[in-house]
Amino acid sequence: MIRLVTEKDLSACADVIRKSFETVGDEFHITRENAPYYVAFSVTAEKLQEQFEDGRLMVVSCDKEHGIVGYYSVCMLNNWECELNNLCVLPEFRHKGIGSRMLEHAFDEAKKAGCVKMNIGIVDENLVLRRWYEKYGVYHLESRKYDIFPFTCGYMEKVL
Repeated sequence: MIRLVTEKDLSACADVIRKSFETVGDEFHITRENAPYYVAFSVTAEKLQEQFEDGRLMVVSCDKEHGIVGYYSVCMLNNWECELNNLCVLPEFRHKGIGSRMLEHAFDEAKKAGCVKMNIGIVDENLVLRRWYEKYGVYHLESRKYDIFPFTCGYMEKVL
């Protein structure tokens, strides 16, 4: 089941985000020491609370038995654009179509909100993720290297 986040979900959402992004960190040697601002190390319930209070679209995927197993948020930007943030699924629930359903849901919700273009940032070295997004019509625009990260940031977009 996909539903909107409630305030009581925020701590569980932060846990799901951290656990989900830890696997990417492990795969690409991203650590708290070399990338303290990487999402697996920097997301807190307090940060999510601020986003919630600002009215950000925040969505979870729930399993009847296990509760929240996936998360994403959409931040509205200028010029009718938006940004998809932290789309993730717990490792033990991957490859079951949850991420695909959440991505399609994000596209639909963004369109309903008047967004015409969705921006997405990824770890550029994660070619599996890049190809997955490309299956849904998301295009890679550019790559940028920042001193604060041991990886390259990939920037993608989807015209809605």
